[in-house]
Amino acid sequence: MIPRIPLGPWKRGPVFAALALLLGLLMLLHAHIPNVGGVGSLLDNLLPWCGVFVPVLLAGALWRRSASAVVALVLPVTVWLSLFGGLLTDRSHPGGDLTVVSHNVGAGNTDPTGTARQLAVSGADLLALEELTDQARGTYEKGLAKAYPYHVVRGTVGLWSRLPLSDTRPVNVVRGDAGPLAKTKPAQSKAEAAAEVRALRTTVATARGPLAVYVAHLGSVRVMPRGGFWTVSRDFGADALAKAVAAEPDKRVVLLGDLNGTTDDRAFHALTSRLGSAQETAGNGFGFTWPASFPIARIDQILVRGVRARSSWVLPGTGSDHLPVAARISW
Repeated sequence: MIPRIPLGPWKRGPVFAALALLLGLLMLLHAHIPNVGGVGSLLDNLLPWCGVFVPVLLAGALWRRSASAVVALVLPVTVWLSLFGGLLTDRSHPGGDLTVVSHNVGAGNTDPTGTARQLAVSGADLLALEELTDQARGTYEKGLAKAYPYHVVRGTVGLWSRLPLSDTRPVNVVRGDAGPLAKTKPAQSKAEAAAEVRALRTTVATARGPLAVYVAHLGSVRVMPRGGFWTVSRDFGADALAKAVAAEPDKRVVLLGDLNGTTDDRAFHALTSRLGSAQETAGNGFGFTWPASFPIARIDQILVRGVRARSSWVLPGTGSDHLPVAARISW
């Protein structure tokens, strides 16, 4: 019987070494992964969570006493830190001229009165609400009237302000069809068409001059039984919003809203190339907002151009399935 020769530390654990290299390449080249069935977009949104596999693979490498696997882990650790290491520090600064808050209040919110009460004392100068329903709209208007003398609502989005508003108009971010879930239906009435407005643009009169503010709620990402992750409606809205911002004549722009995707998502490249994320610039941590019970992604955004984010944070939960986001901006 031939005695078994023990493998050296550089030959043990080839599977763990291969998985570590694969994980690193997956994060490094995520933007080049084909978006077949929306898988690429899904990976973009969950990219920070790739880091949880590092300690798992490290445990496996130590269990196998594999030097090659430990060394291979340098790649995913380096890539993850290059992508998200900056988010682990507090990048906020004191001061600022305006506080802005954005919140998807949730169509299924069973306590709009309580939500309005919480938002009224948030300290926001500008308060954007998304997913407003006809039933709850009056509740928010009544609950926020004392704190905000000015407000505009278009369809399911609105902006409440301590400062005068003007030049308000809807922004078309909705496809002409409803996508794969569409059913044959008669022509819409004007009221039905107005209810489908999911974005607006308005001008806020500040002491430093006009500020263009966009409020948006882009289409949802759906899981289709045979088609994977369906993002067509969301992607159409992202492209339309990017074109509107590109054509915006005002130098100072703030975009508030539920974009149903993170800023890492390839669908928002045209938008994030023109606007910067307040959370990435002046936040502390990832600032995850959805779902409110256990947030795993930041799909509620505050993006700016021509102004500087001084601080960015997430507010306590309300009756919605989203958490509100806030930022302090300055000129």
